[in-house]
Amino acid sequence: MQSHKKIISIARQTIETESKAIAYLANLVDDEFANAVSHVFNSGGRVIITGIGKSANIATKIVATLNSTGTPAGFMHAADAIHGDLGTIQPEDVVICISKSGNTPEIKVLVPLIKSLGNTLIAITSNKDSFLGKQADFVLNAFVEKEACPNNLAPTTSTTAQLVIGDAFAMCLLDLRGFSSKDFARFHPGGSLGKQLYLRVADLTDANEKPRVALQSSLKEVIVEITEKMLGVTAVVEDEKIIGIITDGDLRRMLAKTDDISKLQAKDIMTTNPKRIEAQAMAVKAMELMETHGISQLLVEEKGVYKGVIHIHNLIKEGII
Repeated sequence: MQSHKKIISIARQTIETESKAIAYLANLVDDEFANAVSHVFNSGGRVIITGIGKSANIATKIVATLNSTGTPAGFMHAADAIHGDLGTIQPEDVVICISKSGNTPEIKVLVPLIKSLGNTLIAITSNKDSFLGKQADFVLNAFVEKEACPNNLAPTTSTTAQLVIGDAFAMCLLDLRGFSSKDFARFHPGGSLGKQLYLRVADLTDANEKPRVALQSSLKEVIVEITEKMLGVTAVVEDEKIIGIITDGDLRRMLAKTDDISKLQAKDIMTTNPKRIEAQAMAVKAMELMETHGISQLLVEEKGVYKGVIHIHNLIKEGII
């Protein structure tokens, strides 16, 4: 158990060290940060992000965040740049270079080449007085006092700080662009987050069977309808309007308490005023209603007309749940 206590202690200390460093970053956001954001927003090109080692890994994540929130971006590895990849940079592009020390050999070779192209250079670094910091047009200060590593060697706190600065930068650009939830859905059509923003109930239920019985339908007809349509439920419909619902559970409860079932009709079994949802409602709203009421199906209607059933399996299949 002693080893478990030590593990927990180290984990907590790591989190506390990094959280304090992140909190301190808020004090370092200044006019230069704002000017850098404005410059990117007003530029006609992309954002090209480069770095070496762990900073390169952080760069790829920031690139992904920018692309998904409306700012075209690309990654260029600092080591590969001097062997041909420098051609990635186009005249209107803004280059962001990430380096904790700002003094690595690769950075000292790369920075003058970027400057010679005439592109704006933004630095994300812990050392404003470094070679990178002095050469950059804008410096985003990612200062950290120490790494979470007990030897103060492994990039931990510093890379977390770089990532946070990148996220802050991306969110500022998102706001300037007026990037909306509809835009997000357009850029994430295959992801579960995007689907929550654009999929409607009708999109998931149009291909489903539409089980229905009348008020006077016999018990056998009800059972056959539920069985054949394989949704575990049927609507009770009159004049195309939903009057009630009968579920598998309703049938089991009815059989448990009724001896003579020969004369039973749908109206004797159904639950009136069932939960329902509009066909044009967002699918995520159906999920919320199912979770709130502890049910697995909802009847679907459109302007009061019965349209079918949405099942929890439809939501699971699309990755919404």
